[in-house]
Amino acid sequence: MDDNHMQIGEVAARTELSLRTIRHYEETGLVIPSARSQGGFRLYTEADVVRLMVIRRMKPLGFTLDQMRDLLDATDRLDSDDPLDAAERDVLLGRVRVYEQAATEQVDKLRVQLSRAEDFAATLRTRLDQNTSAAPS
Repeated sequence: MDDNHMQIGEVAARTELSLRTIRHYEETGLVIPSARSQGGFRLYTEADVVRLMVIRRMKPLGFTLDQMRDLLDATDRLDSDDPLDAAERDVLLGRVRVYEQAATEQVDKLRVQLSRAEDFAATLRTRLDQNTSAAPS
């Protein structure tokens, strides 16, 4: 194994994803190991880690596997060395923009949920504090 490749365990540690999750993403075609060792072990590159981090960030925002695949396809094509005409580039950027807008909307919803959760926790703390200080000794 060379310095440019990592085994799945190292990738799992770096991405904080389980081996099972990484294998699932491989089975669904979201990420494909860049190489295999002579012993058949999956070998990943830094680009594979970046790809897994995109997936990891999309998952809690509620994106489906198909949406992840679509976004990754668009970004892969934008990042490719293959020339794109202006129309194709605009279409790809439009696809990425849709995901950026959806992510922003989801973040806003999560902020509201977090604020409500913090208010709830504070209410419970206040109740506990009141009942603890009012308890007979």
